Amino acid sequence: MRSVRQCSRTACTHAAVATLTYVYADSTAVLGPLAQHAEPHSYDLCAQHAEGLTAPRGWEVVRLTPAFEEPAPSADDLSALAEAVREAGRVRQEPAGEPSSVTETARRGHLRVLREAD
Repeated sequence: MRSVRQCSRTACTHAAVATLTYVYADSTAVLGPLAQHAEPHSYDLCAQHAEGLTAPRGWEVVRLTPAFEEPAPSADDLSALAEAVREAGRVRQEPAGEPSSVTETARRGHLRVLREAD
């Protein structure tokens, strides 16, 4: 299934396709395929930001993949979309209210005290 992680760059809403990690000891920025899991000290980038990545003067950029592209929709994506459409089209029944013989006598925050009429 396709990743739902977004690019880490501010105001970018594109899907992430690459992961950027810095190796400070070697003054190296490593740009590779999207990592399985989001790590706190790495950055997910979209194809546009991955292609335009530059490093500070004196740093080296190591690209593990020459080009990054957004993957095409898979069968899993299409199945998930079809299931979401089916779910949205289902008729929902309203939850049953309280019986008419029950009255609210007090309330504290989100809690209610209910009494059944004798």
